[in-house]
Amino acid sequence: MGKISAVLLFFCFFLIGKLEAQTDSTPPPVTVLKVIDTVKHDSVRHMTHRDSVRRDSVRRVRRALKDSLARMDSLARMDSLARVDSLARVAKPVKPAAPRPVVVVQEGPPAMDFWKKVLAGNPYFHFTGTPVVFAFQLHRANSKDSLFYLIVGILFYFALTRVFFEKYFNNLMTLFFRVSLRQQQIREQVLQTPLPSLLLNILFVISGGLYACYLVHYSRIGADVPFWVLYLYCMLLLGAVYLVKFMVLKFIGWVFSVSRATDIYIFIVFLVNKMLGIFLLPFLIIITFSGQTVREIFITISLAMVFVLWAYRVLAAYRPVRNEIKLTPFYFFLYLCAFEIAPLLLIYKVLLTYLEKVY
Repeated sequence: MGKISAVLLFFCFFLIGKLEAQTDSTPPPVTVLKVIDTVKHDSVRHMTHRDSVRRDSVRRVRRALKDSLARMDSLARMDSLARVDSLARVAKPVKPAAPRPVVVVQEGPPAMDFWKKVLAGNPYFHFTGTPVVFAFQLHRANSKDSLFYLIVGILFYFALTRVFFEKYFNNLMTLFFRVSLRQQQIREQVLQTPLPSLLLNILFVISGGLYACYLVHYSRIGADVPFWVLYLYCMLLLGAVYLVKFMVLKFIGWVFSVSRATDIYIFIVFLVNKMLGIFLLPFLIIITFSGQTVREIFITISLAMVFVLWAYRVLAAYRPVRNEIKLTPFYFFLYLCAFEIAPLLLIYKVLLTYLEKVY
């Protein structure tokens, strides 16, 4: 635009110079002056327009610079925020957002009613009927492995005694069942072998303690007592009772000079005890591994056997003791009440009181 206006201006001046050369004194016409004014006015307007264009371009450049600076600032801020966010995610894991409940729009009848109708119409399963309640009992493990090994150990102990002291065992059976008339001679032979006698007495304490433990454990008294603790108490009480009886009888025989009579009575008592310890072994096996009904039956039979052996011991001891010393049946009955029945009742009372306090 500036070049075009300069050309027009030059052309106007050229025309004016020509006209002045043709007419030196003639004033220029009005049209030429109007053209000159128009050209001047256009040039001035063009210059003002160019200045305004320059100002607009400067403003646009400034705005562009400002926009670029603002964008760079926003990008820097976003970059710093992104770094902080990433560090926060590494430091603390972001919990996943809870899933939004899906809203199901049902059309027609509800689904639950539909499924109820389907289940009610099933010809093979009675889904909509009255439920049946089954009562279940909690299973409690009742292993008898330890009792099995205990019974096996007792039988093995008896078998070893039977094998290594066979002659003593045969003499003991002969004396107990009175199958020979040479009882005095056999008794002297038995008294001369104290080791197998001690072993069979220990067998009586072990088997008799286990039998007494069963009697207490399967009764109301010792139902809550630990089995092995009760078994230990029964063995200790049984051994203590017969040890005290042995010492008291020996002391009485020494004090009243009736040692022969007390020795005969002690021999008969421990002879019956040895045989009782042997006879209880099959009952212990049956009581250990049988049910409740069978167990009660064999406990009753074994109690009857124990009572029979006790009565046999009393009758077998009365005759030799009476032959040694003049003893009436009344005094012998008093002795039985004082040394046989009273200690058993006292032990039962003490055991009952102790178990009620502890358990």
